[in-house]
Amino acid sequence: MGIGASVFLIALGAILTFAVNFTVSGLDINVIGIILMVVGIIGLLVYLVVWAPRQRRRTTAGTVVEERRLYDEPPPPV
Repeated sequence: MGIGASVFLIALGAILTFAVNFTVSGLDINVIGIILMVVGIIGLLVYLVVWAPRQRRRTTAGTVVEERRLYDEPPPPV
């Protein structure tokens, strides 16, 4: 799960928890919203802990320096 999916779950959970005001028999919308927010936060933390250091390491690799090659010109014909 990436950053986008985590933020989406957090936003959807917040909407269900704080903005939706209806009831469904046998289902608590507020609890579903809280669960979605928790899953989004866990997904965001896992992404930052596991994937972010790998991407940082890849971009800070040493620079590649290519040396110029010099070729001697052949002697002019006599």
